[in-house]
Amino acid sequence: MKIAVAGKGGVGKTFIAGTLARLMAQAGYEVLVVDADPNINTASSIGIPSEVADEIVPLSDNEGLVQEKTGVTPGKSYGQMFRLTPTVSDIVDEFGVVGPDGVKLLVMGTVKGGDMGCMCPSNALLRVLVQHLLIQRKEVLVMDMVAGLEHLGRGTARRMDAMLVVVEPRMKSIDTVHRIIKLAKDIEIKEVLAVGNKVGSNAERAFIEEKVGALGIPIAAYIPYDEAVAEADMLGVAPVDHAAGAPAVRAVAELVGYLEERYGI
Repeated sequence: MKIAVAGKGGVGKTFIAGTLARLMAQAGYEVLVVDADPNINTASSIGIPSEVADEIVPLSDNEGLVQEKTGVTPGKSYGQMFRLTPTVSDIVDEFGVVGPDGVKLLVMGTVKGGDMGCMCPSNALLRVLVQHLLIQRKEVLVMDMVAGLEHLGRGTARRMDAMLVVVEPRMKSIDTVHRIIKLAKDIEIKEVLAVGNKVGSNAERAFIEEKVGALGIPIAAYIPYDEAVAEADMLGVAPVDHAAGAPAVRAVAELVGYLEERYGI
């Protein structure tokens, strides 16, 4: 099962991605989480201590790794030839950080814009790595994405089973969903599902149902607004560890069941 989690900044996609990963691991799945968000905060959502997370160097910023794999040092690549298909099969085992319940985290970093030639080796490395994760590795993959989907190319995205677009009951969030759906179709992601988050009332649920329904994508779950999630964030701990029985965590557990049934896993 390969799942991308995307959405506008601040809608709670990292909470969804991290909690989904932990609960799937507790259900017996081998789970790999890829943090592909420039904010790099997935570690706390899956329960990796801050003193460990603070030492993680994103792969895109690891100059030694990029040089080893591509043959070129970042920042010195202008006019140089570098390997476009580096070997990446060892990266998860070498750089993955194991968290609670055996969830493994890989902090990928950011794919830079195509006009930034000095980052081309890093871009090549990350794109080949994503292809490897989607095509050759067998565990459940949960990818915490930026809204722009920069890590996924057309051929690679076809291997993604589903994209969960997290939406809160605000019009700006709906506008972002519009853009993500278009991008997902352009790169041929198999299916886009919505997850309503921070739903505080029946009116807010109805708002999401109306606006997302008009876009023609299924709503996989509604996650209630939950102070326990905010408390966990303030404490720097995973919501599933802070309050396993909290309504929002229970709703993500229902999302796990929905995905198991829908995709036969």
